[in-house]
Amino acid sequence: MAKELKEGLKAPAFSLPTDGGGKIRLADLKGQNVVLYFYPKDMTPGCTTEAIDFSGHGAAFKKANTVVIGVSKDSVERHDKFKAKHDLTITLASDESGAMLEKYGVWQEKKLYGKVFMGIVRSTILINAEGKIAKIWPKVRVKGHADDVLEAAKAL
Repeated sequence: MAKELKEGLKAPAFSLPTDGGGKIRLADLKGQNVVLYFYPKDMTPGCTTEAIDFSGHGAAFKKANTVVIGVSKDSVERHDKFKAKHDLTITLASDESGAMLEKYGVWQEKKLYGKVFMGIVRSTILINAEGKIAKIWPKVRVKGHADDVLEAAKAL
């Protein structure tokens, strides 16, 4: 996570295109809690599991006045295919430029099989109804994560 992102601070503003030809802005979500979960790539095993888990808790998140948004660099078209293939009910936002990923500090150097490259570090940020960061989960492990996030959202 970027040093400047801390719990209790105002979440950085964003405006991104979403699946289905939509657009989402943090400013439009005021009054609701927002889960921003950042993931590396549509159609990959861990990312698919995470998206299905968040979708499976859709009604519970809604009851907790919480909107769930998955963010990656994938295109809107790829998001549409991903949602259709797995019957996902969450919103998927596309940050192809990486500007929002940088603001939220999730675009970082990664290492895999001895190679060093830049990529999205799987992370989740819970923003409260006032637009402040309530909780940060850096370097997420997928199993059970959606449950943890839901519990935190219910507590707000």
